[in-house]
Formats: sequence, C-alpha cells, structure tokens
Amino acid sequence: MGTTAQRGAATTAPAAGQPPTAAGEPLLGIGAAAARAGVSERALRYYQQLGLLVPSCTPGGLRRYSEEDLARVARIRGLQTLLGLNLDEIAVVLRNEDRLAEIRLSYHDERTSDEERRRLTGECLTLQESLRATVEAKRAALEGFLTDLDGRIRKCRDLLASYPEPGAGQQAASEPSLGGDRQQRGAVHPAVPPDRPGADRPG
Repeated sequence: MGTTAQRGAATTAPAAGQPPTAAGEPLLGIGAAAARAGVSERALRYYQQLGLLVPSCTPGGLRRYSEEDLARVARIRGLQTLLGLNLDEIAVVLRNEDRLAEIRLSYHDERTSDEERRRLTGECLTLQESLRATVEAKRAALEGFLTDLDGRIRKCRDLLASYPEPGAGQQAASEPSLGGDRQQRGAVHPAVPPDRPGADRPG
C-alpha cells in the first residue's frame, strides 16, 4: 500500500464520470465511496481534514476515491472498533505504517547500500516498537476497565445472594401456622377420642 503523500501526489482525475486511474482502476465519487465503505460522506471529509485520507481531486475540486482509499477507510474503522483507538492514535498508527511501507520500498531497492539498509532496519525497529507501545497502552487501559467491571460484578452477585429466593419467605411463614393450626385443632377437645366403629357415644 502506498503512502499518504504518494497518493496525494497522484495525477488528478478528469471530471467526467468515474474516470480510471493510471492502472485502469475506476475512481468513485464521495457518495459512492461512502456507501462502499459503510461510512457517511461527512466521515470521509473529516478523515481528509485530519490527514488520515488523501483522495484524488478533479480540476473542479471534486473528491475521487480509489480502492486503496477504501482499504484505508476500512483500516481506520478496524482500528476504531477492534482496538478502540481514537482518531489521534489512529493518525500515529497510519503515519508509522506509511513510513514502514516507504522503508520496505527503499530497503529492497537494488541501489540501496548495506549501510543504508542497516539504518532503515533500525528505523523500522523504532517504528514497530512505537506501534506496540500504542497497542500496549490501550490493552492496559482495557485490562484496568475489565478489573473494575469484575469487582462490580462480584459485588452485585454477593448482594443478590444476600436476598432470599423469591417465595421462600412466604413458604417459611406459612409452615408454622399450619402446624399451629393442627395443634390448636387437637387441643379443642382433648378428652374426646376419635370416633371408632362400635365406640360408645354420649347420648
């Protein structure tokens, strides 16, 4: 994937229709590009304002988006939804990734000396460590949030366990009354035995 600067320096597209790029790739207007990317036109303009996205422009100033631009939008959305990065953090990630792409091109250029390759490799290492630090900071924040949530969940479970089960209080309250009623009914006529066949009854 080319860098933002390289894409921004691309030849502007003709104004009519959806013109192809030098590689024969059709360019999309902002409405079609937003629909393809699953974002609003306002979001595309905002990404451009922040320097996250640099679409081609017609001589009349109309934005034109390539497949590479759409892939970059997908990358931005992925960093937002999967890693929870904000747009400032995403700008750092994209700048580093763009520079890494430039380093790869320079490194594999046959005209690049071994000394220059060594320098590029050192820069690559620094950029990769910077990217890792960004992700590690986000992971630490997420782990802290999860720890806090776990504590709240435990408190809720303990509180819930302290309450009696639904209906348990009513059943416990009804059982003694039933036993008491039986005792009271048996004590009404303690001297009168139960009726038996052939038993003498008072006349």
